[in-house]
Amino acid sequence: MLTKAQAGDQESYELLLQELAVVIRAYLVARFGPGDNLEDYVQESLIAIHNARHTYDPDRPIRPWLFAIVRHKTIDCIRKGVCMQELPAEQAYEHDWGRLLDSAKLLNKLAPKLSEPLILTKYLGLSQVECAEHMGVSVSVVKIRVHRALAQLKEFMLE
Repeated sequence: MLTKAQAGDQESYELLLQELAVVIRAYLVARFGPGDNLEDYVQESLIAIHNARHTYDPDRPIRPWLFAIVRHKTIDCIRKGVCMQELPAEQAYEHDWGRLLDSAKLLNKLAPKLSEPLILTKYLGLSQVECAEHMGVSVSVVKIRVHRALAQLKEFMLE
């Protein structure tokens, strides 16, 4: 369907975006729970997909391409600390959003080379092999960086 959309078929493109919105929404809800800003982040992901549609290679599966884009948008949200709207404390912790926001503040203190593998593996659920491939480093480097990131986070929490 994306191949038809790339060729200019407007109907296929609209149908594709509708189907992708359902998939992206489910992905975000599975990781962060329902939220007031959920639709905003679905739309941000769809815009990113729209802007990157020319990079899709029809000879390759769409899933890795799609979720790479969605993961990057999610990482951007986490790094900015605005992935979920702040709620009153009693409501926020029902959905773990308060913990996520606290985590985002701590993650912002980490160097990007440490925060990225931590986010990819611990927040987004990539395997160490997938993370290494994505980052262009060895699995050993991913393991070391995640270990160092967790150690630094512990130090930050004790401050």
